[in-house]
Amino acid sequence: EDLPLAVTRHATSKIDGSDLLSINTFGFRGEALPSLAAVGRLKISSRAAGTDGVALTVGPDGATDLRPEALPHGSRVELRDLFCATPARLKFLRTDRAEAQAITDTVRNLAIAEPYVAFELREVRDDGERKVLDLPAERGAFGDALKGRLKRLLGKDFTDNALELEATRDGLTLLGFAALPTFSRGTAASQFFFVNRRPVRDKLMMGALRAAYMDVLPRGRFAAAAIFVECDPQLVDVNVHPAKAEVRFRDPGLARGLIVSGVRHALADAGHRSSTTVAQGALGAFQQPEAGPRVYQMDRPRPNEPMGFAEDFGMSARTYAPDVDENRPHNSSHPLGVARAHVHENYIIAQTADGLVVVDAHAAHERLTYEKLKSLRAARQRVPTQPLLVPDVVELPEADTRRLLDAADDLKDFGLVIEPFGSGAIAVQELPAILGICDAGALLRDIVDELSEDGTSQVLTARADAILSRMACHGSVRSGRTLRAEEMNALLREMETTPNAGQCNHGRPTYIELKLTDIEKLFERS
Repeated sequence: EDLPLAVTRHATSKIDGSDLLSINTFGFRGEALPSLAAVGRLKISSRAAGTDGVALTVGPDGATDLRPEALPHGSRVELRDLFCATPARLKFLRTDRAEAQAITDTVRNLAIAEPYVAFELREVRDDGERKVLDLPAERGAFGDALKGRLKRLLGKDFTDNALELEATRDGLTLLGFAALPTFSRGTAASQFFFVNRRPVRDKLMMGALRAAYMDVLPRGRFAAAAIFVECDPQLVDVNVHPAKAEVRFRDPGLARGLIVSGVRHALADAGHRSSTTVAQGALGAFQQPEAGPRVYQMDRPRPNEPMGFAEDFGMSARTYAPDVDENRPHNSSHPLGVARAHVHENYIIAQTADGLVVVDAHAAHERLTYEKLKSLRAARQRVPTQPLLVPDVVELPEADTRRLLDAADDLKDFGLVIEPFGSGAIAVQELPAILGICDAGALLRDIVDELSEDGTSQVLTARADAILSRMACHGSVRSGRTLRAEEMNALLREMETTPNAGQCNHGRPTYIELKLTDIEKLFERS
């Protein structure tokens, strides 16, 4: 007597209607089963404990058939001939491949939301059957269970390079995982958002994640993350979208701030860490030489015979054989090792306990300078300046001149002091001391470009990090400058203690670490 009631509209609603703000279930209207019965051939088989099994079949014309059926405890819902009752909708379905992908995406979202539940998805075609998803139920604490589920769905690379999130603020809790910036993707397909375990595609949450990565990812790259926000149902309205794909927080600023700060704290705690895929990509870029006769040990040059390769490759003796004294004593136990060489006047080669590290000195110093400028701003300290003996006059279009002068007071807090110098020109009186010697004209033009993106200079304080990032680029070590051993090691030590040092301000990696075992494989030594 209960089964026919299940396909009646609203009969399976999980609320009594007295409080539409306290919705604790995934669905609540009681519309799902009647909607399925209206567009296809629906069959529900069910057996409760201590009862016999029974099956209900509903045709597209609404006719029902109820009969006994042998089955184990539980329920099974089967829908066939989708849209047979509505041929107009059937005609507008996409290709089989596109529809199958949409189904897979839906099941995948549910599987991430509920890691303790097992999921299996099979695709049956005329030419056979294939298993699309086979996900056993995970165990342990929620963080461990979620990590196991994400590993199965998104791969080991994601979980190896993901940072666990956990933060609470005023009744809202943030959980989940967010990947390192150097593990970014070309689309937002690897971003998953959940509110009280409900999968959503909420613009506020997506914007908050984008803001959290704003100064560590370049435009056109997207973070990979699974973001869970848990809260009292009274604090969020899940009924603002027909498909319940968007939600409305009672305090949207609180929710956004929780996501931004939670992700940023996790990134800061990661320090100089960079994703493992960077090293994998570097190893993949190495090419084996064309096959030729093997050179055996007895045929190799004697130690006292000149190798002759330094001149061939344009390398100085300092490059491939640095003075031994300047690297002793050394401590290869440092995470980024000890500097051994400076090649092509930009790349630092450092030796670690179990491999080597290649550092892009310009990119690394750019990040270090940027973080120093940010810390001064966060402490509400004015950036120390270096007065110019002779002001540097920079000519600019009239519109750019006005835009910079409108922002002069804010730029002064950043250590950049400017004054008008006639029509279409600006005199730079002081520069941030941390930048050292830099091209004032290029710096001003970069800042103008940043201000122009929003069309107004009044947003300078809101775009402060972007402005500081542009300034840091001008103050970093330039390619072409030879670094001394103590300078290289000082740079490495500072990277180890600086947040986000694993990527530059534009999201590119600042270093690549190669393990000795991987290097030996390249030379077929293992």
